[in-house]
Amino acid sequence: MTGKVVGLHTSNGGVPKLPTELLVVTRDGCLGDKQNDRKHHGGLDKAVCIFQEEIIADLANNGHPISPGSTGENVLISGIPIGDIKPGVSLKFPNVELTITQDAPPCKTIKESFIGGQFNVISHKKQPNFTRWYAKVTQAGTIYLDDSIETVN
Repeated sequence: MTGKVVGLHTSNGGVPKLPTELLVVTRDGCLGDKQNDRKHHGGLDKAVCIFQEEIIADLANNGHPISPGSTGENVLISGIPIGDIKPGVSLKFPNVELTITQDAPPCKTIKESFIGGQFNVISHKKQPNFTRWYAKVTQAGTIYLDDSIETVN
């Protein structure tokens, strides 16, 4: 299945992550991106956070004040069916390859993106189809807006 990159985001720490034109991805994460809580975010197996535009659109249509970057994702993608991304799946971009390692559990720092602060709406345990994902970097490089993405199981 193929999709495309519709958003790239970084921050000096915390959320929201701000849009950027390109994302330089190293084995340790994304240049220009910092996590305030290194115990739960970042590191080799959680180097990049990925979210699907279709999930954000669904949540926004249901009244949540969510927007691209507001939940801390680095790469916002579109066009890959919800449910096709899971641990072990590789996402191949033209110059980068990421392998999904685990879901990205939500925390209170993103509560402003949800009605009544209900950030658990994107908890994989509660809503398996509304998941952000962490990935390790299997090929470092640069991701650009509108890059194509191919999933490989």
